[in-house]
Amino acid sequence: MSKKLFLGYKLRRLREQKKLSQAALAVLLEVSPSYLNQIENNQRPLTVPVLLRIAKVLDVDLANLVEDEESRLVADLREAMNDPVFGSGSIGLAELRNAASASPELAKRVLTLYQAFRQLDERMQSLTDNLSTATGEERAGHAHFPYEEVRDFFYYCNNYFGSLDEAAEALVERQGFRLGQMHNDLVGYLEDRHGVRVRINADDDAAGMRAFDPASGSLSLSALLSVPSRTFHLAHQVALLAYHDLIDEVVDGAKLSSDDARSICRVGLANYFAGALVMPYMAFAGQARTLRHDIEQLQSRFGASFEQICHRLSTLQRPGARGVPFYFVRVDMAGNITKRHSATRFHFTRFGGACPLWNVHEAFAQPGKILVQLARMPDGIAYICLARTASKRGGSYLRPDRQFAVGLGCEVAYANEVVYSAGLDLAHEQAAVPIGVNCRICERDTCRQRAFPPIGSHISVDENNRSFVPYLFS
Repeated sequence: MSKKLFLGYKLRRLREQKKLSQAALAVLLEVSPSYLNQIENNQRPLTVPVLLRIAKVLDVDLANLVEDEESRLVADLREAMNDPVFGSGSIGLAELRNAASASPELAKRVLTLYQAFRQLDERMQSLTDNLSTATGEERAGHAHFPYEEVRDFFYYCNNYFGSLDEAAEALVERQGFRLGQMHNDLVGYLEDRHGVRVRINADDDAAGMRAFDPASGSLSLSALLSVPSRTFHLAHQVALLAYHDLIDEVVDGAKLSSDDARSICRVGLANYFAGALVMPYMAFAGQARTLRHDIEQLQSRFGASFEQICHRLSTLQRPGARGVPFYFVRVDMAGNITKRHSATRFHFTRFGGACPLWNVHEAFAQPGKILVQLARMPDGIAYICLARTASKRGGSYLRPDRQFAVGLGCEVAYANEVVYSAGLDLAHEQAAVPIGVNCRICERDTCRQRAFPPIGSHISVDENNRSFVPYLFS
């Protein structure tokens, strides 16, 4: 190993989950209790032989044990702690790592509290303008918060839910659903097994995209939906009817703070099951490797949309059969991140806009074209980033299409496994575009695209000279 591994707090949590005493685990690992105590208190690093025995004895995936699972939590804490509300001066990365490692649940609750503060602060600032027209929900300061709580739950689970993934894969094998031609199979399954009749509704204003009537056993799908979207909604309905108990188990384990968040989580998990059903894990992962993750070819093989394929690629984190770790993001034309998942060390901003140099924004200028970018984050890690627009049909001249940009990316270490690395100059560091999380925490002092200086920095103003860099700071 190139660096010493201190995983004491993680090892202690795993031991407690298995309900083992320190002495009992020491016997299983063939080490002394005092040595194990030093490891758990991060006084001694893990050696390779002990690490291998831990993975075997505690039945954990070695890659999952070694990976820096606190890295995304540290990035979120660093972004939040740069806010002046926490006082002047920055907190060192070592201290943030210690906090995230020792008390991850406490760190997440601090982030939840800060996020609630941000939302309330924004509403207070605009209160004088909209007090007369604000709804009760807006005055209470709860708008959007349940969605963000659920989004964080998916984020910290690496967007992988093994019980749902395996159940969907088993259903495909048991029923013999045809990959890439699953629409009619699901229509027949819903009618035969659940007494649900599917009809296409041209009156989209009245029914929306999908409407299920449990009393009559009728599922209406909008005529505006493409075949991949209809297939996805059919699979979503299968999840709600046949696997609601399994979904509820995951929701209960999430320990969400409100009924709204739990309802949103159920919908998100049903969507996850739908993707796993249309693109079953081992078949999809195998095709992805064979095709070097060519999204358009995968669309043809599985009858899915561009966005569905990208989303599914970001979920291939099954222990023992992991795929290339991808991040997945969907951004609207205003730069708002409406979906985000990451199995990589790539960190998304939680507060504020994303980096303007990231190619996901440029996609709107070239709709329908896949853009590829070699980018480097401030931590020195380079990524292959691809982006393309995706549209949702309006169905009428007076209802314009909704436009989004979908982004997918992986670290350059996986370049040989990704077709989009073709033509990129991976050998030269300067070939990568220097991007960041967002301007408020980015410390790049030579960026000409910077929107504002980082929080906590000292701004240098020279009345006699003007730099190409918008803000000079230290």
